[in-house]
Amino acid sequence: MKPALPHAQIDWDDQGLPRSRVFDDVYFSDKSGLDETRYVFLEQNCLRDRFAALPEGGRLVIGETGFGTGLNFLCAWQLFEQHAVAGARLHFVSVEKYPLSLPDLQRALALWPELKAFADQLLAIYVAIHQGFQRLTLANGRVTLTLLVGDALEQLPQLDARIDAWFLDGFAPAKNPDMWTAELFAELARLAAPGSTISTFTSTGWVRRLLNSAGFKMKRTPGIGHKWEVLRGTFLGWPEEAAPVATVKPWFARPPVLHGERHALVIGAGLAGCATAASLAARGWRVSLLERHATLAQEASGNPQGVLYLKLSAHGTALSQLIVSGFGHTRRLLEQLQRGVDWDDCGVLQLAFNAKEAERQAQLAAAFPEDLLHCLDRSQAEEHAGVGLACGGLFYPEGGWVHPPALCKWQAAHSNIQLLTHHDVLQLRRSSNQWQALDGETVLAQAPIVVLAGAAEIKRFPFSSDLPLKRIRGQITRLPQTPESRMLSTVVCAEGYIAPARAGEHTLGASFDFNNEDLTPTVAEHAGNLHMLEEISMDLVARLGVEALQPETLEGRAAFRCTSPDYLPIVGPVAQGPAFVAAYSALSKDARHTPDIACPWLDGMYVNSGHGSRGLITAPLSGELLAAWLNDEPLPLPKAVAEACHPNRFALRRLIRNKPLNPV
Repeated sequence: MKPALPHAQIDWDDQGLPRSRVFDDVYFSDKSGLDETRYVFLEQNCLRDRFAALPEGGRLVIGETGFGTGLNFLCAWQLFEQHAVAGARLHFVSVEKYPLSLPDLQRALALWPELKAFADQLLAIYVAIHQGFQRLTLANGRVTLTLLVGDALEQLPQLDARIDAWFLDGFAPAKNPDMWTAELFAELARLAAPGSTISTFTSTGWVRRLLNSAGFKMKRTPGIGHKWEVLRGTFLGWPEEAAPVATVKPWFARPPVLHGERHALVIGAGLAGCATAASLAARGWRVSLLERHATLAQEASGNPQGVLYLKLSAHGTALSQLIVSGFGHTRRLLEQLQRGVDWDDCGVLQLAFNAKEAERQAQLAAAFPEDLLHCLDRSQAEEHAGVGLACGGLFYPEGGWVHPPALCKWQAAHSNIQLLTHHDVLQLRRSSNQWQALDGETVLAQAPIVVLAGAAEIKRFPFSSDLPLKRIRGQITRLPQTPESRMLSTVVCAEGYIAPARAGEHTLGASFDFNNEDLTPTVAEHAGNLHMLEEISMDLVARLGVEALQPETLEGRAAFRCTSPDYLPIVGPVAQGPAFVAAYSALSKDARHTPDIACPWLDGMYVNSGHGSRGLITAPLSGELLAAWLNDEPLPLPKAVAEACHPNRFALRRLIRNKPLNPV
């Protein structure tokens, strides 16, 4: 259902303070907002001492109900910076049904000049904040903010995390009773780590009793300002009389956390490999990034321009949720790069080129907010594109194009990453709790963890040979910019796409060839790309002087996309194939049975592959997903989406369908 209010509806009072129009309540005290936050949430959760006690590589996870203006987050971040050692990390998870728009957030945070250094960092990447899980990386990876955008009782049950301290915030119980229910408190208890603390500004008796019933030991404590009392408590454990917490199925449970040397091999330095390396490096890992070519981003990640295009479903599928979350994460990363050279948020226009496509677009426009996508008629589309078009279409205002090698280079530039080029890993061997990457008898590198991020090439290893990855050849055509084609101002897509020029050239593409294994560009596919351009815009055909171009003289490049049968990437820990079948063979007789057997993981092996043509959107967030597993952190995606991307899904399906273990 289309969100009626994608952003908070705010009125500003005579003192310049924000007030929610929906809940008719203030966001913070007009007398002492900072003091109240620090007393109610930071002091009652003993955060000063807990931050100071964090060891090198340690972290604290804070959960919050009601992000609002981000005041609690910024105060916690400030205290963390003041007292935590340099190698510690803060992870903050907050749910918010109606996030503030950027202008409103800027106005609200301007009220707290002493937080400006932190607020400015947040505001700089506060873009593409849409429904679902949205991950923001701050302070060079030292601080992670995961926003769960939507109703708390829809978002929190999807969260896979262990929360060390809860900020129970939100509008007053009388104004917003849905945020103060037994169902919500049960979710806080499910997510609470042993000994987790909790605090809230209210001392209402029924709130205290409901929290006690959920397993928290609550007590009233003196308040601050006009609040006589507030509540604080500790999680004692799930009440015996309550229904048991649903357990994770063993084939999706987290593998044991690595203790000891935090060093990983990442094989493949394209979008998936560089993203994985960057996410681990930001957490203090040493990463050996192995690439068989002379430099990174030489295969599918080496195209001059890729498109940030969201191919969504109106039905809330796992793939759609991944795309919306991944798009936001990538857009925020791109703020670190040079706009106009490395990327451009010029928007993406998907033409409604036939009746079926027009119907699909109408369904999407009804399902998503206008700031993510909206329909344009022909004249509006031509105004956005700057060229003549045969029809209107669906416009993604925050989309655009990216130079993928620039993103890869920025990610791989972290000081904890060692890029080892001209290293073609032909064999992997486990020896003395280390994965060794070998070329013949030569050990190229070794580490306790290995991540296979080399697209379909990962099938060369016996541990991952059963993953059903397939290669699809794609060819792009490079067209020189003309004075007339300079008017193209947004990416335009039909069956193919064309992007505004970068470095004097437009990128046109891309073909799909399921059978050709040769990466030499062909004249036939250049001709096919030019035909796709005719479907996009005959005006642009004329502006580019296509009639005078000979396909055999055109330049371009071909590469293999790597995709899976369900079009979701394959991201996560790898199990031992035969042992997996033996452990869960009962599923072939009863798919509803969940054997109480720990998954036979292949110690220290992970995979990040199968991103298809969506790598720019899905690979960076998948790097965060892997890092979250390896560091036992809150996942950046809903549990169901992480499970839908899990490598074990294929072996599981084969068992349930009673099929032999071989590639699909």
